[in-house]
Amino acid sequence: MNPLGVIEKYYIKGSTLYDIIVTHSSAVADLSLAIVDGHPELGVDRQFIYEGAMLHDIGIIRTYAPGIHCEGSANYICHGYLGSEMLQAEGLYRHALVCERHTGAGLPLDEIISMELPIPHRDMIPVSIEEQIICYADKFFSKSRDLKEQKSLDSALHSVAKYGEASERRFRKMHELFSIPRIV
Repeated sequence: MNPLGVIEKYYIKGSTLYDIIVTHSSAVADLSLAIVDGHPELGVDRQFIYEGAMLHDIGIIRTYAPGIHCEGSANYICHGYLGSEMLQAEGLYRHALVCERHTGAGLPLDEIISMELPIPHRDMIPVSIEEQIICYADKFFSKSRDLKEQKSLDSALHSVAKYGEASERRFRKMHELFSIPRIV
């Protein structure tokens, strides 16, 4: 499967939004693959990591986030489950789970309800090791600033802290497991 082909089905190649999603997703894929290479003991599906990382944010096109050229109608936090729906329609069910489960450090049902998030009421926590790696790596790259610059651990922690202390604890647990390398 060529993830760029799937992206090009929904995004106009050469548009600013296409460039943002491909650049961001490539950075997430590179860090995810560096984690895989640094942890052969995890027995990770390397090809799936690449594909999942490239497609994890496909749903942003259906959200309204003018700062990154998204002109859809949904709240940005919806991009995970919207991307999941898009990939399910493509028959990419395993990839769809990456989309749905990568927001924050994952979103359990009780937090979705308590924070009154406008997303379906179900657990959206990364389960497989591949889902966890992509979720973790994603927090180190922005779509609104320098797309290729890897954030510091403190900055990545700050980005998950808005979802509460439990989210921060989940992220710290991922950090202990993956001990990220810096990529260039």
